[in-house]
Amino acid sequence: MASETSDPRPLSPHLQVWRWHATMLTSILHRATGVGMYIGTAALTVWLVMLATGTNSSVDFLFEGVMAWVTRAGLILLTFAVTFHWLNGLRFLFWDAGKGFDPKGSSQRSIIILGAAIVVTLGFWVFLLTGGAA
Repeated sequence: MASETSDPRPLSPHLQVWRWHATMLTSILHRATGVGMYIGTAALTVWLVMLATGTNSSVDFLFEGVMAWVTRAGLILLTFAVTFHWLNGLRFLFWDAGKGFDPKGSSQRSIIILGAAIVVTLGFWVFLLTGGAA
């Protein structure tokens, strides 16, 4: 049986070795928003089926009382997930072309993408809740 010291291969670095940076955050958030979009799409599909089949009492439940806030928060989170995932996907297209791999610039673009997703989501919902262009 070989001992651990006889293996000359380096060990893979762990999270404790790396300092957190914006690119790591957006990488994890990209995966999380992908999962969130699956869940949100399933929920929207169920809601549309309920509307189509005429189960009005179930649909009304989603927009009354406390559930109205839960439903609205879910829709806002889904909007953020779609916006962030799309913007980060554009960055991946640039990476596929071999552009934007410098560490400092990549971290800056990560922060810009995160901020832009928040601004677009807030702008969309303010526009929607204030009556739009009417």
